[in-house]
Amino acid sequence: MKYGLKKLYINGELKEASDSKVFDLVCPGNEEIIGQIAWASKSDTQEALEAAKEGFKFWSKLPLEERLEWIGKLRNKLIANRERLRKSIMFEMGKTWEGTVEDLTSIVNSLEYYPEEIRKRTTLAIPDKEGTHEHQILSQPMGVCVAFLAYNFPLLNLGFKLGPALAAGCSIIIKPSEFSSLSAYMVGEICEEINFPKGVINVLCGDIENVGMPLCESTIPQLITMIGSTETAQKLIQQSSKTSIKRYSMECGGNAPFIVMADADLKLAVQVGAALKIGNAGQICVAPNRFFVHETVFDEYLEGIKQKFESTILGFGRENAPDMGPLANKASLTKVKQFVDTALQQGGELLTGGKSKDQVGFYFEPTLIKLTNPYAEILQEEVFGPVAVVIPFSTKEEVLGYANNTNAGLASYVFSSDQSTVNYFVENLEFGEVQVNGVKYDIYLPHGGIKNSGIGVDCSTYALDDYLIKKRVSKALT
Repeated sequence: MKYGLKKLYINGELKEASDSKVFDLVCPGNEEIIGQIAWASKSDTQEALEAAKEGFKFWSKLPLEERLEWIGKLRNKLIANRERLRKSIMFEMGKTWEGTVEDLTSIVNSLEYYPEEIRKRTTLAIPDKEGTHEHQILSQPMGVCVAFLAYNFPLLNLGFKLGPALAAGCSIIIKPSEFSSLSAYMVGEICEEINFPKGVINVLCGDIENVGMPLCESTIPQLITMIGSTETAQKLIQQSSKTSIKRYSMECGGNAPFIVMADADLKLAVQVGAALKIGNAGQICVAPNRFFVHETVFDEYLEGIKQKFESTILGFGRENAPDMGPLANKASLTKVKQFVDTALQQGGELLTGGKSKDQVGFYFEPTLIKLTNPYAEILQEEVFGPVAVVIPFSTKEEVLGYANNTNAGLASYVFSSDQSTVNYFVENLEFGEVQVNGVKYDIYLPHGGIKNSGIGVDCSTYALDDYLIKKRVSKALT
């Protein structure tokens, strides 16, 4: 599949980079160059900032129903191009064909959900205790937003930012990861096709010096939002705070514990755990990184997940119908392999997998490692790959200490049939999400972390709060 050159989308128009630079798009499934994207210069970035500034002036004052009508037009056009968009994700990420559904569904759902939610935002009245004033709290658009996106879910990540920003009345500059920028650039093409209002949505990609730093250092953006690593978030906050005070909404890395108690439904726990590691080749921020299994069911659980891993079919392409695709890029493959090698050097026992697939593409086998050291190096970092490290424990107090022994605090999982045990973990796990006996995500459910896993939330009505300011209006009674 060849896509040619995909252009920047700035101020309602598609354009090549001002210095004509391009970036090659490599399909991780076969390592073939599938196209190029225009690689933005510093002047392109400044143009996008100025365009977003003007776009905000128009968009924020547009009557709500007209604004929502435009969002509906974009949503309908994305649906009309669903096949084309899903193919772009399959080629840029190497995802299975079925795996592309979540991306498209998420952006479509976001553009449907937030128009409904913004209608529910009404002016809040606060009673005056002395009876001398009337007080109102107004919700108004924050301003220009800049969204830095991770590569793992190209359109899902974009949708999580685009939906609330547009509904709230903000303009937005989207900076996708260069590794999965194809679908984002295609969204820019679709915006151009329907003549979406100029400057409201802008899409560009480039290097840190010419794009990342200018976007952060500019005083135009009022909100910096991101999906990515904790390290990236720290750099963005440091860089952007040098010139002005900004608001931040950031979903950062996770280090999810997956706790399986002796009374758990083991079949279910195996199924969910394996699916989260195989899905998207383990490149999911909420994927379990540390499997803690009670010693009485430890061997049985290991055997169950080992069977799941060994029956997984790796490959690329719609017609091949693989269970799992490759990692997104060569650097990710190298990093995952290093994590596994280190774990084995530190006493881990390899039960299955542990190596890259002997073929073209960035494939890594589903890997199962047995560990007895709950503080091994591999348990302190987010692997972001199809690697499950399983550690035994004996008491709930013991495993709680292991689970909370991380600076991350995004997702956590508990499998138990005893309600008092579940309540214990719900109360004491230091994570923004606790999933009990299963897993559930949707646009209406808040998704966010604590500690080093983020600020603010994606999804749910709460996400709108990041894109709105609260203005108090007090009127003296005469």
